[in-house]
Amino acid sequence: MVLGSGTQLKFLQILRHLHHCRRYSKIMRPSVYVTRPDVPAVGIDLLKEKCSVHLWTGNIAPPRDELLKGIIGKNALFCNIADKIDKDVFDAAGSNLKVVATMSVGYEHIDLEEAKKRGIKVGYTPDVLTYAVAELTVGILLATSRRLFEAHREIFTGGWTSWSPSWMCGPSIRGKTVGIVGFGRIGQETARLLKGFGVKQFLYSGRKDHPEASDIGALRLPIEEMLPQCDFVICALALTPETKHFFNEKLFNLMKPSTIFVNTSRGGVVDQDALIKALETGVIRGAGLDVMTPEPIPSNHRLLSLPNCVVIPHIGSAGIESRNDMAELTARNILTALENKPMPAELKL
Repeated sequence: MVLGSGTQLKFLQILRHLHHCRRYSKIMRPSVYVTRPDVPAVGIDLLKEKCSVHLWTGNIAPPRDELLKGIIGKNALFCNIADKIDKDVFDAAGSNLKVVATMSVGYEHIDLEEAKKRGIKVGYTPDVLTYAVAELTVGILLATSRRLFEAHREIFTGGWTSWSPSWMCGPSIRGKTVGIVGFGRIGQETARLLKGFGVKQFLYSGRKDHPEASDIGALRLPIEEMLPQCDFVICALALTPETKHFFNEKLFNLMKPSTIFVNTSRGGVVDQDALIKALETGVIRGAGLDVMTPEPIPSNHRLLSLPNCVVIPHIGSAGIESRNDMAELTARNILTALENKPMPAELKL
């Protein structure tokens, strides 16, 4: 089909207009700064559908100056618990910043008061990591009680010479009392998983009764009454100003010498010096830690020299499925906030 000159001119004008619109649309897309290059693709791909995504490309968390530089003018921030999001970050971002979404259930790294003051929404990722953390809690409890790390080292140090009746023995879970401090989603799921091991009694401590406790068969007691009865104590507390160093020397001294302590919540809820003292002096039998202070922990730290302490590098939510779900939820938190719609998981500031 041959177009007349007037029609051709109009057609070219339309094409130029469409091209201009596409360029303008691209320029005006909301911008998101992502503090990790290895965020699961499901989250990044979702953001790229509607946003201009700027990824920090380093192998570790962005240094402070890079974070402050990268956030300038952005509309959204995709971060995690290793990123300190405070007044300086908000100042650097400027008034364009509408939402901070953290790929974590914890949010103590974000200055919530400052976010509230500026009208910035904050999203997080509860629920989707519950099973993964509970599963790992059971794993580290077993690794500590059955001395798996100790036994593994003996293969390389010459300690494994022959089978011996009492060598590398540790307590079983069956027939024991398990106490859980922090009986929320993760604490409850951990109890459900442990039921299959033949636990004699579940106890929990907290400010209120949980209706789910009756289904699990868990009894609430004051912490001072609970701890002396427990063979295993699991910490599933959120870190708040009230729970910082909740587990201190006084509480460790209430435990039995045979108690194994497990923490997969936050390092800050434990007075680490008090824990080390309890482990070194036999106040408790052992500890399994997925979290500690600081993180990463120095390779020469005293905790790492204790044979009765299992330490792993904060991998509680590191199930493939869980991390994919966390990345997707973080992205959806950002997209809905930018569209002024209710966020799937918003912190009420």
